[in-house]
Amino acid sequence: MFGNLIDPVHIIVLGVVVVWIFGPKRLPELSASLGKTIRLFKHSLKNSDPDTDG
Repeated sequence: MFGNLIDPVHIIVLGVVVVWIFGPKRLPELSASLGKTIRLFKHSLKNSDPDTDG
């Protein structure tokens, strides 16, 4: 059912929609923000202690 979900045409259409919604001037800000978020998430996963409850 989801075999062809990640098709090159779908990725191109998604990219066009993202540029259309946010505009080309905001894309560098969005990608930098996404990169910082991913780095913080990985850092928090690395430093988490599974033996504690919170």
